[in-house]
Amino acid sequence: MSDSRKRHEALVYHAKPKPGKIAVVPTKKYATQHDLALAYSPGVAEPCLEIAKDKNNVYKYTAKGNLVAVISNGTAVLGLGDIGPDASKPVMEGKGLLFKIFADIDVFDIEVDATDVDQFIQTVKAIAPTFGGINLEDIKAPEAFEIERRLKEELDIPVMHDDQHGTAIISAAALKNAIDITEKDISKVKIVVNGAGAAAISCTRLYLKLGVKRENVVMCDSKGVIRKDRGNLTSQKEEFATDRDLNTLEEAMQDSDVFIGLSKGNIVSPEMLLSMAKNPIVFAMANPVPEIEYDVAIATRKDIIMATGRSDHPNQVNNVLGFPFIFRGALDVRATKINEEMKLAAVHALADLAKKSVPEQVNIVYDEVSLTYGKEYIIPKPFDPRLIYEIPPAIAKAAMDSGVALEPISDWDRYREELMERSGSGSKEIRLLHNRAKSNPKRVVFAEADHLDVLKAAQRVHEEKLGKVILLGRKEVILELKEEIGFTADVQIIDPKTDEEKERRIRFGEAYWKTRQRKGRTFSEAKKLMRERNYFAAMMVNEGEADALITGYSRPYPTVVKPMLELIERDKDVTKIAACNLMLTKQGPLFLADTTINQNPSAKELAKIAQMTGKFVNMFGMKPNIAMLSYSNFGSSTSETSKKIREAVSYVHRHFPETVIDGEVQADFALNSEMLAKEFPFSKLNGKKVNVLIFPNLESANITYKLLKQVEGAESIGPVILGFNKPVHILQLGSSVDEMVNMAALAVVDAQQKEKRNNK
Repeated sequence: MSDSRKRHEALVYHAKPKPGKIAVVPTKKYATQHDLALAYSPGVAEPCLEIAKDKNNVYKYTAKGNLVAVISNGTAVLGLGDIGPDASKPVMEGKGLLFKIFADIDVFDIEVDATDVDQFIQTVKAIAPTFGGINLEDIKAPEAFEIERRLKEELDIPVMHDDQHGTAIISAAALKNAIDITEKDISKVKIVVNGAGAAAISCTRLYLKLGVKRENVVMCDSKGVIRKDRGNLTSQKEEFATDRDLNTLEEAMQDSDVFIGLSKGNIVSPEMLLSMAKNPIVFAMANPVPEIEYDVAIATRKDIIMATGRSDHPNQVNNVLGFPFIFRGALDVRATKINEEMKLAAVHALADLAKKSVPEQVNIVYDEVSLTYGKEYIIPKPFDPRLIYEIPPAIAKAAMDSGVALEPISDWDRYREELMERSGSGSKEIRLLHNRAKSNPKRVVFAEADHLDVLKAAQRVHEEKLGKVILLGRKEVILELKEEIGFTADVQIIDPKTDEEKERRIRFGEAYWKTRQRKGRTFSEAKKLMRERNYFAAMMVNEGEADALITGYSRPYPTVVKPMLELIERDKDVTKIAACNLMLTKQGPLFLADTTINQNPSAKELAKIAQMTGKFVNMFGMKPNIAMLSYSNFGSSTSETSKKIREAVSYVHRHFPETVIDGEVQADFALNSEMLAKEFPFSKLNGKKVNVLIFPNLESANITYKLLKQVEGAESIGPVILGFNKPVHILQLGSSVDEMVNMAALAVVDAQQKEKRNNK
């Protein structure tokens, strides 16, 4: 993607459909006059009076307990420097978004026009009653140290400057495990820290608390080694000044065990790396270009343990592993501060989590056979679903043990369950899906690429490296549209109707005719059909000239399905294909089937649909918990539909006893575990979170998924065809660009899975 294109896309993303990245959303009913009277006057007076009696009641009656302020004055924004408070706002909104999606914490971003330390502190103190916690962000050193120190002393809510402590906590966890793997003695390791800003100082301080000795640390800044005989040192730099006879980074690196880079790219040479001690530990955390490139480092030293700040290499030191979960734990016990004990608890919890067996879901996301604790896995991955229920409890317990928790937790099992519920964010599934697609991109043919939105989707897939796009359609139209949207990449364009494709049409037609010659097709008809984009695209997949197919944007669903049924073989033991929509809801992902194919399936067909949907769920690393839906519950109706559902459930119980499935059951009971347990304690779904809904007919499934999309705003991936032995996926008429991009990512992952299966 060109720089101008990236700039344009970033600006549109922030501006449309409404400016910014976060919004305030009501949490109470507000439809009636009665609701409004409770929300404001006169009803609001009651909680006000209760809070006036006891200030602690503010946590009971308002959102304060789950509200964090992300505050900056814009003096040290990312790699942009002092750009001011207004220009820092997009970054602060972005931080708010991360708080929400990873830990379900609400955020107001506050940009303060004050560079004077006292003025800034007074501003934050004045607004502090609004918030349950303060996240300081992008404030330049050395002022950042003083601001955080004083606010921690003068406020009774958690305060943390993430630029300092986020990187410190994550890198300390990684360092602890790296030292463990190399079997070095932490009290003897020699560490070189390059960079002397807020993050570097905080990192080094935390390493000392882990057992690193101050005399074994050499810190460098842009002028070289920070020595005690250097003048004009800040108090923070004086803290780590050395009296050793060293002047340059190159000299400091000799015989060192650890290099910590928090500076700028490409300042460590292979020769410097070779001068380090045996089994060196190198954390090159400058972004986006590390102090030494990952590939160069591992080629130079086979015995190295390497970490960077980048997601495309092992051992990413990513602050998102820390701040959402640290504040989550602090808020949940009403901690009055984030102290050293809590930060160390985060370090140990992250380090310990990396040593535990990795869930298959994480292996699938990162396209690994099995992530195992070792040189290339020293800290958890950012998409590890265990973070939300492993890290906050450690923080909460440390707050309690250190005496700063005002509301201690007693039922830890219940707390962990509450944390798991908070992680039910649909956008997480999209991130995981895209991440998997990027790990091994496949060739995706877009059969309607001469439509503007389809081409936009293909451009996104190409530029985000989700897949290798093949554009199918009228070539002159595609070229015009590419120029219009700035899609300059040289990708394959195929026009099935041109003379250029005559040889391929004949070859495809012959292959197709051989499968249909006893079903009424002539060779002439077969060749003629290859001029049609969907027949041609399907044959590309069949003949191995593409790995996956996306179509259906511009034509009614039944007309698009027809050629696929004729050309694409079914999986073994599949007699009828089906369709499933993955709905990304606030409560987590829900898989709905059959949404587009089978109008009124029989009991046995429903059982087969349930089995195919279960396998689809497994593809995401999840365990399917399947509810067979009806308007009745467990025999309460004698209708043919209810009977059909019961027979389907019985069939699965007999033939696939390991499958978690039950019904017939009404949708509200299936999705409300408390209702189900109370009324139907015998159900096999009790104690399980239902994530698969099988409907008795197409009408009910199709209506439900479209209602969820329009009324609840749930994102949909699908309908996904189940049962084909090739990755062929058909869009709904008029799908959005985002829906097409997500479907293409899914098609790539589907192709990856089928490739693995066929190679076994």
